[in-house]
Amino acid sequence: MTRNLMHKVALLAATIAVSLSAHAASAFKAQVTGRGQPVILIPGLATSGEVWNDTVRHLCGPRQCHVLTLAGFAGQPAIDGPLLPRVDRELSEYIAANKLDKPVIVGHSLGGFVGLQFAIHHPDQLSRLVVVDSLPALGAAQAPDATPEQLRGMAAGVRERMLGQDEAGRAQSRRLAVASMMTQPDDVERVIEWGKRSDATTVANAMAELLATDLRQDIARIQAPTLVLGTWIAYKQFAPREAIERNFAQQYARLPGVRVEMADTARHFIMYDDPAWMYDRIDRFLK
Repeated sequence: MTRNLMHKVALLAATIAVSLSAHAASAFKAQVTGRGQPVILIPGLATSGEVWNDTVRHLCGPRQCHVLTLAGFAGQPAIDGPLLPRVDRELSEYIAANKLDKPVIVGHSLGGFVGLQFAIHHPDQLSRLVVVDSLPALGAAQAPDATPEQLRGMAAGVRERMLGQDEAGRAQSRRLAVASMMTQPDDVERVIEWGKRSDATTVANAMAELLATDLRQDIARIQAPTLVLGTWIAYKQFAPREAIERNFAQQYARLPGVRVEMADTARHFIMYDDPAWMYDRIDRFLK
């Protein structure tokens, strides 16, 4: 083998290795089922794409569902660096590479925030957006006038506390949080198990990223019709229903034509607590 040929082989091997490495370090895994209009479903913090299983069975007769599980969550390998910008970029690349024609994006909690960011940055790559119990500025929910610097400081404090917990403390915090987010014990245990299998650093970093980011002005750039499905009963110990509804209205005030609806019976995981209510609203929105 000539030196020139050996050099070319080495370059090819390096290229393949880089390609495989990039693939292995993807910001999400996608599970695809069905045929027809594409729908991308994004779960929340430390949650598997399996949270959408029943939703997929409902939606994906005449549609093709692409269900994501983000890196570092529910057993997926973690990646280096901030997660959410990587998800945003790689989702754009995924849509282009798979020739998906303006998919509908449905996101829950952190996944809803990811959907908002995507619709801001890539307005031509989606047709409609459904946000399930998420806000453009979660960190400002209790402090609407907080400055960006104050939001970053608060987010850094939350991250530090999360990373400072030992496993026992983390398990206790996880159970307390998850138990408040849904009604049925089996659902609670399922989501807790996903949290156990999630990378603690990824979860803390993503939570801090979520709390530090304020999209309330940027959502004015979203072009896709948007449906927001909120809840209030899980948060009634913090504020009355009227205040929670007002918070949703104020945070989404700059999003043109947004439709905000509040569930009366569901906690944060609406797809578990009141799927019929959620399906009815999504079905009507997608007609």
